[in-house]
Amino acid sequence: MSFPKRKNIQEQQRQNLVIVGSRNPVKISCTNGGFHQVFEGTYLVEGLNVSSDVDAQPVGDEQTYKGALNRAKNSKAVFPEADYWVGIEGGVEKFQGEMAAFAWVVVLDKNGKIGKAKTSLFFLPKAIADLVDGGMELGAADDAFFNRENSKENDGAVGILTKGALDRKNYYQQAVILALIPFVKEDIY
Repeated sequence: MSFPKRKNIQEQQRQNLVIVGSRNPVKISCTNGGFHQVFEGTYLVEGLNVSSDVDAQPVGDEQTYKGALNRAKNSKAVFPEADYWVGIEGGVEKFQGEMAAFAWVVVLDKNGKIGKAKTSLFFLPKAIADLVDGGMELGAADDAFFNRENSKENDGAVGILTKGALDRKNYYQQAVILALIPFVKEDIY
């Protein structure tokens, strides 16, 4: 009796390696979630400690975007073998006398394509804005005001202020997905 040649049922597919320019578990998790929501296949997402080359608390769109771009570029310089590099940078800006918080996400691929997106923004309470104006990073200001530890690696200001309805991971993940549009629609980008 002759059997047809058996194909490997579980054909090994190469894992795509995604490097996030931070060791912050929230940034790694939102990147992992975004890539797996958008793409089929296997993605291994790892974080690296790299510099944003901007202030610890970026102010305004330009500086915050630059921080995200620098994190992606610096990750690529440190680990050029990856398939994608992601930079995520949270920032603040003044709008009509109030302070708003937001983040930029930048994704680079090995072909030089770039994707970028910004989260929605939300306004900070005056007490926290005053701490940030006084030189504190937003995460440290949250910790001081709400008597917490390392909130930026957990739910973040957005999670604290929404009572968990929107945590930092889900807040950033939407922007990761939007930054992936040029890689999803390669024919028009």
